[in-house]
Amino acid sequence: MNLDTSPLQTPFDLKQLSLRNRLAVAPMTRVTATPDGLPTATMQRYYQRFAQGGFGLVITEGSFIDEAWSQTYENQPGMASDDQAQAWRPLTAQLQASGTRSIAQLQHAGTLSQFNRYRPGQTIAPSAVPPRGLQMPFYRGEGAYPIPRAITQEEMADVVAHFGSAAARAVGLAGFDGVEIHGANGYLLDQFLTAHTNLRTDRWGGTLPQRLEAAVATIQAVRAAVGADVPVGIRVSQGKVNDFGHKWAEGEQGAETIFGTLADAGVDYIHLTEFEAWQPAFGAEGPSLVQLARRFAPGLTIIANGGLHDADRALQLLAHGADLIALGRGALSNPDWPRKLEQGLPMKAFDRSILGPIADIKASELAAA
Repeated sequence: MNLDTSPLQTPFDLKQLSLRNRLAVAPMTRVTATPDGLPTATMQRYYQRFAQGGFGLVITEGSFIDEAWSQTYENQPGMASDDQAQAWRPLTAQLQASGTRSIAQLQHAGTLSQFNRYRPGQTIAPSAVPPRGLQMPFYRGEGAYPIPRAITQEEMADVVAHFGSAAARAVGLAGFDGVEIHGANGYLLDQFLTAHTNLRTDRWGGTLPQRLEAAVATIQAVRAAVGADVPVGIRVSQGKVNDFGHKWAEGEQGAETIFGTLADAGVDYIHLTEFEAWQPAFGAEGPSLVQLARRFAPGLTIIANGGLHDADRALQLLAHGADLIALGRGALSNPDWPRKLEQGLPMKAFDRSILGPIADIKASELAAA
């Protein structure tokens, strides 16, 4: 029996942004920018393949937001200066000319920084807690992560402000159609969310609602910077690049708090990434994280990511309540995935060798993307 894939090919409006289909390219770390954080011709070719292949939306790799503590990897692009932002303009213009919309992901590494040209060998985090796991060699990291210093109140105010200024650059100078706050995978905002990495007793720590305060303040700063009409989203996950099996300790009740709080803070969409997005979020049975997000944030756009390169799984997540499907592995193997879907052509299986000597995506995101 032929699979009806038309739901994946229908247009969708993300706020005032018209997308030609329900298919997005997930953000995947590239580490192919210049040493000073400027996008390159290699990056432009990489993203243009997806536009030519028919994707309605591209969400970029994370860009660091300041010339202080936020850089995550060597050769990561930045949105910390006007020069960095303006260098994105040819890339975004090319995507838009091809009919593909673009969203800039903004990132602060916190304790998981593996390289920082501005503060070599130093990291900050909610609390001075040694990170689990080891750095990732394919991102030129080696050994244990440095033990971070607890961020001060003044530094936290700077982080929030830098997210806002980076968002303003992304839209005003770089030409992106929207912005996504990286609140997933164990980076700074996720470190605030997670109880064992956030031992604070001030405004930024304590109960789950208090641990969400960093994300709320960031959302509000970004919204103020870009205005009411620009789509603003946040990426959320349970697993982390250094702690892949992590689950929210509060279970479904915690999911209700998290999704409800993010919705109330003013985002337009939540981008969920899980190892297998259709699986129960907690335990062997129960709703998926996408189903919980739809239940507890009913008015928001939901983007699902995680093993959805098979069309039947992607359709299943649309039925679970997702509005858009973000592909990682599937997009890398098939930059023309939407075109192949429309024409009924076979998809190439993922081959890790296409990643080359520097992997395109984080080890713990590889299976999920």
